[in-house]
Amino acid sequence: MKLGFQSLEGRIATLFLALIIVLQMLGLVLIQRGIDSNARASITAELTNGEKVFRKLMEQNAQKRRFSAQVLARDTGFVQAVGNDGSGDRETIQSALENSARRARANLTMLVDGERKVKVSTGIGRPAELEKLVLGLLDQAEQSEGATGVALVDSKPYQIVVMPVKAPITIAWVVMGFAIDRQLAMDMKELSALEVAILARGPDGRWLAGDATVAPGAAGAMAAQLQGLTGRTFDVDMDGGKYSARLVDIGRAGESGASVVLARSIEEATAEYSRLERRLVVLTIVGIIVAAVASVLTAKRIAQPLRQLAGIARRLERGDYRAQTGLKRGDEIGALAKAFDSMRDGIAKREQEIRRLAYWDPLTNLPNRAQFVMLLNESLEQARKREQQVFVLMMDLDRFKHVNDVMGHSFGDDLLRQVAGRLQVLVVEAHPEAHVARLGGDEFVVLLPGADAGKAQVIAAAILLALEQPLSLDDQTVDIGAGIGIAGYPAHGADAEALLSMAEVAMYAAKQRNDGAVVYDAMIDKGSETSLSLLTELRTAIERNEFRLHVQPKMKLDTGEVVGVESLVRWVHPERGNVFPDEFIPFAEQTGFIRVLTRWVLEQSAALCRDMADKGIHLKVSVNLSTRDLLDQDLPAKFTDILRRHRVAPESFCLEITESAIMDDPIRAQQTLERLHAMGVDLSIDDFGTGYSSLAYLKRLPVDELKIDKSFVLNMENDIGDTKIVRSTIDLGHNMGLRVVAEGIESEAVWRLLAALGCDEGQGYFMSRPIPGDKLVDWIRNWVPPVRSALPYADTIS
Repeated sequence: MKLGFQSLEGRIATLFLALIIVLQMLGLVLIQRGIDSNARASITAELTNGEKVFRKLMEQNAQKRRFSAQVLARDTGFVQAVGNDGSGDRETIQSALENSARRARANLTMLVDGERKVKVSTGIGRPAELEKLVLGLLDQAEQSEGATGVALVDSKPYQIVVMPVKAPITIAWVVMGFAIDRQLAMDMKELSALEVAILARGPDGRWLAGDATVAPGAAGAMAAQLQGLTGRTFDVDMDGGKYSARLVDIGRAGESGASVVLARSIEEATAEYSRLERRLVVLTIVGIIVAAVASVLTAKRIAQPLRQLAGIARRLERGDYRAQTGLKRGDEIGALAKAFDSMRDGIAKREQEIRRLAYWDPLTNLPNRAQFVMLLNESLEQARKREQQVFVLMMDLDRFKHVNDVMGHSFGDDLLRQVAGRLQVLVVEAHPEAHVARLGGDEFVVLLPGADAGKAQVIAAAILLALEQPLSLDDQTVDIGAGIGIAGYPAHGADAEALLSMAEVAMYAAKQRNDGAVVYDAMIDKGSETSLSLLTELRTAIERNEFRLHVQPKMKLDTGEVVGVESLVRWVHPERGNVFPDEFIPFAEQTGFIRVLTRWVLEQSAALCRDMADKGIHLKVSVNLSTRDLLDQDLPAKFTDILRRHRVAPESFCLEITESAIMDDPIRAQQTLERLHAMGVDLSIDDFGTGYSSLAYLKRLPVDELKIDKSFVLNMENDIGDTKIVRSTIDLGHNMGLRVVAEGIESEAVWRLLAALGCDEGQGYFMSRPIPGDKLVDWIRNWVPPVRSALPYADTIS
């Protein structure tokens, strides 16, 4: 595998190598700087020591030369000659000076008499600078038995030695001058390995090159570079090399003076350091190469197991769980590999469990719908090849929901397991190639490959007979039945979904007719097609705004005052015209679309309530809730949002529920009702008297109103029995502290009768049919209760 930067291996190797190179280069730079610093310090130390050596050498030469001058100054003949001061003695003195100069290798000699005048001189003339220096040293020489100094003579430096001549007092002074020349420079180089250049500085401040250990041209170049320099230590270029130099003053008189430059070749001084640097560079390069190899090997050691794990992961993705990592390491990658193996085993087990859950029913251990469809497709494929028939029996248990609610879910599960076991034994005995599956809930399905219609009906009859035998569970005996739908290939359908759909249609027909088992017929399915079309049209009706809000006024029966309205929905179909509620409301409840419809009615009612309130008309709006609405635990939150958006108080609404809706799931229904009532919404029991609920249960419900069903109200004036039921209901409601409303008032006589019985409110065609919501204001303003004088009522809203 190529080592690219995009790969983890490449990034690790690159990172390690970059870090090592940076550290190596940083170390090399620091070492080089240290070497340069040490080399400079070493050169500086050499120059400092060289200056000390040179001055010591000058002092030693001065001592030797003072001794030579002292020998002459103490020579008896010389002293007598100096004391006599005759013309013959003058020649003697000059001869003695010359002889002494040869022996001491002096370049000049001089005798200064007691009056401090030069009496005799040899070797050179008597420049003013020399005489001035000599005269300045006379007193020092007398006190210290000799004195030394440096003077420039003809722009060349000389070491001057002065020694007094005493007899016994000082009668004269002997002066000897020694040129500071190349010999001194060579002696200095031998002692210190430093290059030496003797320079003189004239009155104009310009440096003049003298003798030196280097070539005259190099000394001249050095002198030129000194022009304008003020420090004692500096770098100069000589003979194509770089030198570090120090200027040592050996004599000065005003602007003039003599100096010695001590120079050390930087290249020579750092030669050993340079060799060390080269070794370090080589070691650095070797170290980088070794580090690069180590980085690549380390990266491979890290990345290769990960690459191996990635390959195993791809195999796991394809469903291959046999791959083993094979990594036995004690580090983190080994731990990762071990975790990977554990993960692989866990995924394999979970996938096996998922596969089992995907194709098997966990409660009954029967095939589920997915596996049944697979089995059915396989059977259909074989039937096409062999020209056989395939039949499907779909069954739904009777009264199972009631048993589940009364006896509990655990009992219901045990019941389903017993039914599954009984079906499995019966069907396989009757048709060994058969398969039994559970579709969900209390629905089972049987696959009969190779069977004909007659055998399918015989097996269906046997199933019904088996289910008629009571089932015993937990000392309880349960009677249960079923409705069975039968559909077959090729008579009724050619694919699995079509056969299942047709068997389901036949099954629901069997349950509706209470026929036990029904074979699919196309006439049965026409109703299903109509229902499917109706559901599609209901969904589009909301989007196309085909629904209309109508309201039916409610008024107090004692005064005739309008106190509320009941919201009703009407469907204006673009092709069918007005569709009656009885045609689509039950279907909406059956399919669950009623929730969408209820939300639409609540939205429109809240908007109407807000509009009425803005016009000064405050009415309580009643809206019907279905069973599915009560089972929606999010209904209170949704209703709260509607009220908030329309700025309507909860007290402006009364939600009506039927007894049957409550009894379908009493616990969940009561929870929803309690949350709605806690918001401040009034609750009403609609169609009271038509259900089978117990009064003890109704007493626990948080309701504010009872609504008497219109079936008892319509014939009150002609049926004494209905009148008694209405009176009892009114008394019951009032005793429970509830408001009582009668619906279905279609005559003035019924109005008067209800008012006499104490009924609180009423609604019906006698007062008003349902009217569009936008016409309500005009209706209220035009409303006049019948026979005002005959009824005690307050002023109505005008």
